[in-house]
Amino acid sequence: MQPEVIIVRLGEVMLKGRNRGRFVRTVHAQIADLLGAMPRIGWKQEFGRLYLELNGERYEEAARQLDKVFGIVSYSPAWKAPLDLEAIQETGLMVMKRVEPAPATFKVSSRRANKRFPLDSQQISYEVGGYILERMSGLTVDVRHPEAELRVDMRQEEVYLYTEVAAGNGGYPIGSNGRAMLMLSGGIDSPVAGWMAMRRGLEIEAVHFHSYPYTSDRAKDKVIELTKTLTQYGGPLKLHLVGFTDIQTRMLEAVRENIRITVMRRIMMRITEKLAHRRKALGIVTGENLGQVASQTLPSLHAIGQVATLPILRPLITLDKQEIIRWAEKIGTYETSILPYEDCCTIFVPKSPTTNPNMAVVERAEQAMPWLDEAIEEAVAKTETIEVYWKQRDTLDRFF
Repeated sequence: MQPEVIIVRLGEVMLKGRNRGRFVRTVHAQIADLLGAMPRIGWKQEFGRLYLELNGERYEEAARQLDKVFGIVSYSPAWKAPLDLEAIQETGLMVMKRVEPAPATFKVSSRRANKRFPLDSQQISYEVGGYILERMSGLTVDVRHPEAELRVDMRQEEVYLYTEVAAGNGGYPIGSNGRAMLMLSGGIDSPVAGWMAMRRGLEIEAVHFHSYPYTSDRAKDKVIELTKTLTQYGGPLKLHLVGFTDIQTRMLEAVRENIRITVMRRIMMRITEKLAHRRKALGIVTGENLGQVASQTLPSLHAIGQVATLPILRPLITLDKQEIIRWAEKIGTYETSILPYEDCCTIFVPKSPTTNPNMAVVERAEQAMPWLDEAIEEAVAKTETIEVYWKQRDTLDRFF
């Protein structure tokens, strides 16, 4: 028997005072969009909660979509009962019999929002727990460390009973903390960094550097697919495709090999910041991870970051690689990221890049390229911008 309701609990968004209403509406809109393919679902809302009435839709599919929403702290599949003790007891017994594997110990926790009900929370727990104990052999009560906890949530019009509490993504709804540009390569790290930035309420726009014909259309398609995956979590997303071939090929002659990656990253940062100003973004998000490669040592990060005036946000900076891979698998970008289509950063990597770039040497190298400022402006002007969608469907009308 499928659950009848999903109880959705909102997290940090409920602490936001005057902005709370706008944040909650953003979460509601994303839920409505993701559940658009399940037309029988309806909902009721209370402070800090949503009650999604499944009406025969499959819980597993609805839960899979809720796992993509930022601002949800947890959710629970639940069953309903009327405001009648006998009905509550029978429903509680049914819910406990569904727990797998069958528990040896349990407890009942009750919450009574409806103060008109004649029993208080402790009495409800006692009556429901006693009813279940009499009808399930081998089950005992353990109020400290139960293997299963039956929760009885008594509202004004009906009662919800459940044992499972699934963790949500938490965080803030998209856009509640402003806009930033994500430097998106085709690798494992930057899509995860983008996801983590989105979870903290940032609306992101992606910037990808390509060096056609050194990089193929398949590499471009790979980045579009990564962007598409991220749109599941935050809606349509702009992808800015920057042609980098001219700058890179001219750099090969002008910049000594060991500092080439540092200079290249500084140029990318300058282009990204110019695009950020055009798009009214207030930060730059990168997938940089301390010590992972030569351009991500602390001296290298310092040298690269000096060209930016906007904040550079590095969500992955202290994570282990295996942690990043686990996040990539969780959010669905890993299989695309490992496709063997190289981006412009990997095909021009020198054999022995410096891990401790000398700033005076780097700046002299840039000054020796009098054409650089004009080339950067040209790259910005010729940037191709596309809007990437996960799906195109108007699903909000039935919820609002």
